[in-house]
Amino acid sequence: MPLATTTGRQTRPRRLMLYGVHGIGKSTFAAEAPNAVFLPTEDGIADIDCESYPLSSCFDQFMHYLQELHDEEHDRSTLVIDSLDWLERLIWAEVEKEHSVDSIEDIGYAKGYTFALKHWRTVLKQLERLRDARGMTSILLAHAKIERFTPPDLDAFDRYSPKLHKHASGIVQEWCDEVLFANYQVYTQSSGEGFDARTKGVGNGERVIHTSEMPAHNAKNRARLPVTLPLSWQAYFDAVEKGKTL
Repeated sequence: MPLATTTGRQTRPRRLMLYGVHGIGKSTFAAEAPNAVFLPTEDGIADIDCESYPLSSCFDQFMHYLQELHDEEHDRSTLVIDSLDWLERLIWAEVEKEHSVDSIEDIGYAKGYTFALKHWRTVLKQLERLRDARGMTSILLAHAKIERFTPPDLDAFDRYSPKLHKHASGIVQEWCDEVLFANYQVYTQSSGEGFDARTKGVGNGERVIHTSEMPAHNAKNRARLPVTLPLSWQAYFDAVEKGKTL
């Protein structure tokens, strides 16, 4: 019997996390995606022209909206979760309710964060169902934090990463095709010589997406993207399409 295999690249909806510094335009980027519908967990899209579900006040409500997108007929092709770090608050509240505690920290030995992973996996499973059954792209937005990173072969240093608990961040990033970091472009400018030498960062307000892992930030991509892109959906989409030809 012949092997049940396929050859060549498979074109499938993207699974994208975009995180970045406060107010840089993550939601605006997502609103540019085709037929996008927002599933907000924080109150921050009032000034953006987009289609949106009501603000989710609890995890059950959030999951109800995800189920509706799967079950009901519609023409939406992009789901935007805005944002992951506020979704994490809903998940923690669900864990607190399940274990009858006031705070997830009250569950000993940091087990509360482990219990939360069950709900994160449920969310990702439902997003995968939307991808398979509805052909929907997922854009997961998150804020950035600065964390201390200690690689095994170097001294510790600070870098940007998604503002999530490390275990949750790990499984979400593993699921995504791209983890992109949005920030303002900064250039270095040197002056003086010897003991008077100085280096400072300068910028002109240009907003960019970083697509690859660097000491200063966490990122990845599976689409052969350039190291940086302008912060726009069209620039990202065009780069993904170009990557298919490389």
